[in-house]
Formats: sequence, C-alpha cells, structure tokens
Amino acid sequence: MHGGTLAVYGGALALLALAVGAVAVRGVAEPGVALAFTVLIALGECVRITLPGDREQAPIGAAGALAYALLGPLRGLPTAHGVLQVVAVTGVGLLLALLSASLLPRSARGHRSAPWRDRARRDGAARRLLGAGFAAAVFQPLYNSGLVDRISPDGPAYGVFLTLVAALAALCDATLAAVLRRDRSGRRFPAALEDELRSLFGIGSAITATGLLVSLAAGEVGLWALPLFCAPLLLAQVSFRRAGAIRATTGQTIASLARATEVAGYTPPGHARRVADTACAVGRELGLGTRELALLEYAALMHDIGQLSLVEPVPDGATELLPDEEQQRIARLGSEVIRRTGVPRQVAEQVARLADPCTGRPDEDERAVPLAARIIRVANAHDDLLTAARGRGVGEAVGRLEVLELLRLGRGRVYDARVVDALVRVRG
Repeated sequence: MHGGTLAVYGGALALLALAVGAVAVRGVAEPGVALAFTVLIALGECVRITLPGDREQAPIGAAGALAYALLGPLRGLPTAHGVLQVVAVTGVGLLLALLSASLLPRSARGHRSAPWRDRARRDGAARRLLGAGFAAAVFQPLYNSGLVDRISPDGPAYGVFLTLVAALAALCDATLAAVLRRDRSGRRFPAALEDELRSLFGIGSAITATGLLVSLAAGEVGLWALPLFCAPLLLAQVSFRRAGAIRATTGQTIASLARATEVAGYTPPGHARRVADTACAVGRELGLGTRELALLEYAALMHDIGQLSLVEPVPDGATELLPDEEQQRIARLGSEVIRRTGVPRQVAEQVARLADPCTGRPDEDERAVPLAARIIRVANAHDDLLTAARGRGVGEAVGRLEVLELLRLGRGRVYDARVVDALVRVRG
C-alpha cells in the first residue's frame, strides 16, 4: 500500500477501535435509534452502484451515516449519542455489509468478486467511516453543548447550518477519495481531486440532500424518516444503473469495432489495446479527468478503423511509417465510420485530427489539435515503431530505448513535446 492509503486505512481502524471501546464502556444511547441506523447503513452498503471511472458508491449507506452524524432532536426530544457512537454505529453497519459480501459464494457474487471491486468496497468503507466521524465531530459537540439550541430548528438558519456541515463532510470525503485514487491509479493528486469534486454534482449532491432531509425530518416524524426519504435515492440508483448499462453497451460496440481491423488482418493482434493502454497512461500523467480518459480510450481503441478502406494492408498495420497525407486520409475515413456508431462525437473528432502535424508552438497546437489526438498519435507511433524493431530482431530493452529516442527526435516537430515527455516518464 502507498502512504496515503495506509494513512486513510490506519486512521479509520484507529477511530473505529476507539469508538467501539468507548461505546462498550459507556453503553449505547438510544439503542433503538442506533439499531435502526445500523441496519440502514448495512443495507445501503449492500445496494451499490458503479459510477464512471470504476467508482463504487453506496448512496443509501452514505446518506444514512451522514443523517446519523447530523441527527439532533428526534420527534422533538433531544438525543445524546455523540461523536464516538456515530462512528461505532457507522463502523458496525459497514462491517456487517463487508461480512455479508464476503460470505456470499463466488458464483452468487458474480462480477462483483473482481479484485478492484473488493478494493473499492474497502476504500469506500474507510472513507465513509472517516467522513461520518468528521461530520459528527463538527455537529455533535455543538448540539450536545446546547449552542445549536440557540438556532430554532423550525427556522432557515438551522437548515443552513446543517447544509454547511454536510458540505464540509462532502469535501472531506472527496479529499479522501482523491488520496486513495491517486495511490491506486498513479494519477496526480490535483487531477484526482478535481475529478472527485466534479462527481459531487452528480450522485454526491443527492446523497448530501438525502442525509440532510433524514436528519431534519427525524425531528418531526421520528424513524419513519429513514425509509420515507431514502426511497427517492433508491430510485436515483436505478437510473444510474440504467445509465451504466448504456455505457456498457457503448463499450461493447467500441470493443467490436476495435477488433475489426485485427480480424481483417490490417493490424497486429492486440495493437489497439496496447495503444489505448499507453494513451491512458500518458493521459493520467498529464492530469486528464475520468470522462476525458474514457473518451481517450474509446478513440485510441478505434484509431485504426480507417485502415479498412485500404486496398492492401499496411505492413504490420504501421500507419506511422506512411506519408503524412495518407495518415490524414485514413484518420478522416475512420472518423466518418465512428460518427455513425453512436459513440460521443468527441471520439470521432479526436480520431479525425490524430494525424495532424504539430507546429512546434504549444499554444497554437493546443488550439488546433485536441490533446487526446496528440496523445494517441504518440502512443500509436510508440507501438508501431516498437513492433518494427521487434521485426528486425532487436531485443526488447534495446528496442524500447531506440523507439523513445526516435520519438524524442520528433519532439516539438512531429509529436507534441509535452506528450512525448509524459510517455518517457511512464514508459521510459
């Protein structure tokens, strides 16, 4: 594990141990309320969705933990559960969900048994525990000391106060998520944080709003607020699942198109996948967000579709060795095919421009040629030249050094200098 991940996991485990020990010594305040929120969090963690960028999220579990952290009066009566009980209840709910998932047979878990999903589940549990603890640490001491009583629960000021606390908790969760994502994917922290902050405007805002509504409504209707106000969030999950199914269909279409050139004998087996992997690695190094990386991967997988228009295949599919005019013609023809597949239009635009030459002026290149196109051109050249080196019998290590040197020679003239430098860092 990297240092950031160790710090998050270590902090979550230490906080949970402290909270469970304190509750065991002091006893549970309002046991019925604690049990209701424990069950809600555990059930919510079992009903998860997958967001773009392979993010796993448990909206109902996260909203339940936030609601308990911000819970003040219950049906007009004061509560006294405090910070450590919030952490203990959240932790027990998370542990029950993790335990139930691990007890399921592999056949029942299906695709959810993938290692990255198990890791995402653990990451999410650590984040939610620390996030709930943070929200409770801000709100509960003020509530239990009576300072919050000066704000009328019936007035707008109380709602504004809770909203500010929830917003701070959301920022805390986004920061923790960025730390974990940086360690998992190797992305730079600013880019990972920007990506997580963008996600707050999607399902994150729904989670925060639901947690606020539950905590506020519980003051009037009691525990009935839990199922009543979590139902809309459950419907939102259904919508996200449908959107995920559409993305999966798009991915299957793109994968089929990417294999068309290989099946027809125009490109070597695995070429499109290798170019896509290299392009995404360079994109992460340059700080692209999740959506930009997804579009980059789509375009990289389909960058050679235009070769199907050729009468005779290019030897080894190495378009990089063709004249610039021929490369541009193939790129434009491929773009026309892609436009008719229903994938995002940016993908076709990136493929259409990937053979356009660089001017040597970074500002002018950024305006004229999309960054994704410049990345794919370098990634494609890297694989084409490496394949050619293998064909000449050059050793793998020597071939890689030779290819990187050739790319450096074209730096700022044929290839984007910033992209070549990023490739050297990730593949050098």
